[in-house]
Amino acid sequence: MHCRNFVSWHTNPFTRPAVLTYSIDHINQMGQADFMNYFGAVFEETPDVAEQVWNDRPFQDAVDLHQKMTAVVEQMTVAEQIALIRAHPELGKRGKMAEASVQEQAGAGLSQLEADDREHMRQLNSDYREKFGFPFVMAVKGLNRSDILTAFEQRLCMAAEAERVRSLAEIYKIAQFRLNDLVK
Repeated sequence: MHCRNFVSWHTNPFTRPAVLTYSIDHINQMGQADFMNYFGAVFEETPDVAEQVWNDRPFQDAVDLHQKMTAVVEQMTVAEQIALIRAHPELGKRGKMAEASVQEQAGAGLSQLEADDREHMRQLNSDYREKFGFPFVMAVKGLNRSDILTAFEQRLCMAAEAERVRSLAEIYKIAQFRLNDLVK
């Protein structure tokens, strides 16, 4: 098999459809529109990150692509970073969100919360949003409900600037998980 055009299909355990993955060589050869369609949702509802990083090709691997994408976010103004944080859905909340977010939350058991836990999560979300002005963001892949609730309560005690920085760090983790699913 020639790696230059390697394309792989694998099944994500949280969804029925197969997820298409491409080699880094194939990704480096993508036109901007294809690149945007493929990577535009890596940073939740913020395709500008993929658009800006497309010019930084070639990428050595998924780690290099991730580093270049996070560098774009680091160069954003604080207001743009807060808009990125606000693009993320509240944890445990039902409603419209990116497919990757649906999968990530389901994997952490947040789509099957009992009524008491759902109400507790709703209250934590409300308190957090009231204090910081943006939703609680956490890379929940590999975590369980208890881990998430503990982090929620701890982070509610943080100062606003520290929590903005922490939210961005969590977004970078989420992006890395998503890139690992997209790049073979």
